Amino acid sequence: MKIIACIKQVPDSEAKVKAEDGKVTWGDAPLVINPFDEYAVEGALQQEEALGGTVTVLCIGPESARDALKHALAMGADDAVLVSDAALTELDTVGAARVLAAAVNKIGGADMVLFGRQTLDNGSGLTPAQTARVLGWPMLGLAGQIKVDGGSVTVERVIEEGRQTVNAKLPAVLSVVQSIGEPRYPSFMGIRKASKTTIPVWSLADVNTAAPAPIVSRVELMNPPTQEKEVEMITGESPGEIADKLADKILAEKVL
Repeated sequence: MKIIACIKQVPDSEAKVKAEDGKVTWGDAPLVINPFDEYAVEGALQQEEALGGTVTVLCIGPESARDALKHALAMGADDAVLVSDAALTELDTVGAARVLAAAVNKIGGADMVLFGRQTLDNGSGLTPAQTARVLGWPMLGLAGQIKVDGGSVTVERVIEEGRQTVNAKLPAVLSVVQSIGEPRYPSFMGIRKASKTTIPVWSLADVNTAAPAPIVSRVELMNPPTQEKEVEMITGESPGEIADKLADKILAEKVL
């Protein structure tokens, strides 16, 4: 079984988002592996342990994304690939899906591609289905359990209405949810192995695909305007006097 787990590097969940010059900024927040993608790596490792095979971790991002890949390697993944290119600085979900599909095809021989349910930075959850569409593979989303039998895979989907069991022929694309199991901690030996692993970096030319079309939509953000409120404290010698003053004030302001 050859499994590819797709991950992304995102700002830490404790980061504070603000608007600067009409754009969203995370400030100087540290970058980490997307928390939902840790479940994808965990699901891939579970299948490797049950069926044998290999787990390759795939990521699109800058050179700094090596740290996220090394985290997945320390968890137990066998190897990793980083797709990095100057033309990928602004990438929407469709563009990401096309690049990921091209990289999956270059790796070759994959039986299963796993994603987390969504990313922390945009949270759309569209990339898994879009990648499946580009590959021409079936898509099984929100998987809480995975079972492979011969040339097919059966998953139990965790949805708002309850649980739903679906299956598809391999190869297939899956997105997983937290019910797959708590991600394992990187071991000391895993961290040492990851630190010594050479992670290949592929350009768009290496995966034989063109630069995605530029994002045409533009959203300009601004911080909410400040509101000024005046507060008047009503005092008196007794509760009755305060009540009379409050009633007069309400009538004068024509609140009633």
